[in-house]
Amino acid sequence: MENIEYGFGQHLMMDGYGCDREKLMDLDWIYDFLSRYPDEIDMTKIMPPYVFKYSGKVPEDWGISGFVLIAESHISIHTFPDKLYLSLDIFSCKSFDAQKAIERIKDLFDIKKVEIKLLDRGHEFPKVIRRVQNFVREERAQMTQ
Repeated sequence: MENIEYGFGQHLMMDGYGCDREKLMDLDWIYDFLSRYPDEIDMTKIMPPYVFKYSGKVPEDWGISGFVLIAESHISIHTFPDKLYLSLDIFSCKSFDAQKAIERIKDLFDIKKVEIKLLDRGHEFPKVIRRVQNFVREERAQMTQ
């Protein structure tokens, strides 16, 4: 019987406190980060980043939000310059060195304190569908014998 591997991929969720305010409020800097960062973690950018300034009902909640679609899934960021805070997600079906990513992002944004959540998503997602097809055929054949 073939070994079937399961799991969709990693989802790194990072909250950064005490960040560099100038970077958090610089739309071009955030765009450049999202444009170049996929290469740093060996991912494939499949479209230019989408980045925009947000101004909401609460004045101090303004910031920059951005998203880049990668072949492996996505990277997103939301900044709150007046609070020196950012939230960042990297979701990928391809493995990446999460600790290296955390350290690099801390360095890039001069983050003083972080909260990290790292999830393995899609625990029952079959990585190679042909292996699952063969497994199901073998199982059905055994049932009819």
